[in-house]
Formats: sequence, C-alpha cells, structure tokens
Amino acid sequence: MTAMPKIELQGVTKTFGDNTVLKGIDLQVAAGESLVIIGTSGCGKSVTLKCLNGLITPDGGSIKIDGVEILGGGRAAMEGLRRRFGMTFQFGALFDSLPIWENVTFRLRQQRKLSKAAARDIAVATVTDLGLAPHVIDQYPAELSGGMQKRVALARAIADKPEILLFDEPTSGLDPITGGVIDRLIINAVQRLGATTVTISHDMASVRRIADKVAMVHNGVILWCGNVKDMDKSGVPEVHQFVHGLAEGPLTQIPANAQKGRK
Repeated sequence: MTAMPKIELQGVTKTFGDNTVLKGIDLQVAAGESLVIIGTSGCGKSVTLKCLNGLITPDGGSIKIDGVEILGGGRAAMEGLRRRFGMTFQFGALFDSLPIWENVTFRLRQQRKLSKAAARDIAVATVTDLGLAPHVIDQYPAELSGGMQKRVALARAIADKPEILLFDEPTSGLDPITGGVIDRLIINAVQRLGATTVTISHDMASVRRIADKVAMVHNGVILWCGNVKDMDKSGVPEVHQFVHGLAEGPLTQIPANAQKGRK
C-alpha cells in the first residue's frame, strides 16, 4: 500500500490579469522528504510556494496536506494550517525594528503567552543550535552579516518546531562557503524536526546537497520531477540546460513568431 503524501498539489492554476503563471501544477511530497523546485526566473516557483502556505489563493486545483483539502476551508482553517508551516523568505524578511530574540520568537508569541524571559531562552537555544553566539539575540538585523541574517531567518522558521518547512532561495546572495554552511544547518534542523521540506533554489550546488527529489517548473507546469540522483540523466533538454547552466538551449531560444516580429 502506497503511503499518503504529506503534500499533494493537483492541477493548481493561478492567473494575474492576462498572465497565467500556473497552468496546472501537479506535485507530491512524501513525509520527511526534501523537494527542491527549480526553474527560470518568473516561471512560477514562488507563486507555487505561496499557494501552498496560503499567501496566495489559487484559481483552481487542489492542495492537500495529509490527505485533507486546504483550499476553500475559510480563514480559521487557514490560520490553523499556517501554524504547521515554517518559512524563510529570499531576502530574510526580518523585522528591522525588533531585536533578534523578538524576531525568532515572533510567531510563538502570537500563538501563546510567553514571558520575555521564556522567549529569550527559546531564542538563545535556537540560535546557538545554528552556530550563533547567545549575545546575538540582543542585536538588530542591520548589525548582522548576510549569512548571520540567513541563520536568524532559519531560527525563526524552526522555533515552533513546524511539520513542514518552506525555503525560498535560502542561499541567495551568499558566497559558496557560507551557502554550504547554511545548507548543512538546514539539513541538520530538518533531521532534528523530522520535517517535510519544499525549497526554491537556483543554486545547483545547494540543490545537490539538500534535495531528495527535484521538480522543474516550466511554462506553468511541472516539466520533470524525479530523484536528485537522476537529474543529470533526465533526458529533458530544458532540465539539462538549466542544471548545467548552459547559455544555449531551449530555454534561451527565441520563438519563431518573436523572430518574425523583429524583422
């Protein structure tokens, strides 16, 4: 008997004005699995992630968590669902006006009453697990390096021990060494939590480190999905070009009708 997917998207669509971004996204993620979504800029990766956690409402399709449909359930149901998610955003999205301990425990303090001392203790425990010094909790985001801000964003995402973690370009803007460190911290945190993860990334070195499964979005659909070990032998020209960063290929060809328009 096949195990029920932790996350399942079927025929998810989304249009903004005249631009249809998602044309029918189909995805399954098993419990405890790490899925990385790849694809060119503007292909719909971030929209897919935001549909999954309720930041954007799809126009059609189905999204199920543990077999339960989450679309159309109302605001209360969606708020309950979001408590099961942790997310890091591409540019950190830390609150500049709050010290690190308040950033890390922000969601926790929205959900339950926590004394300042208890919140600080949680923040210290979480950031030190990610290799930051305890005194960092009294600093502000602007006082930290980009790599340190990424660690704080990760600390905020895992502080309330969510079942599902969503990462939007977790190594974006980092040098290769710091990016590798962040990947290792993500892997360790996910293993401690036993969480299911969905990540968006353009960083193929990072993809190879953190992914169990890879899905490529192209023209609003999943063009290919498979084990990360099979990524280099997908047999799909678009996947091959993207994975190897090739300048020439189907992703960079100018359509014939566009060429005619140039004449």
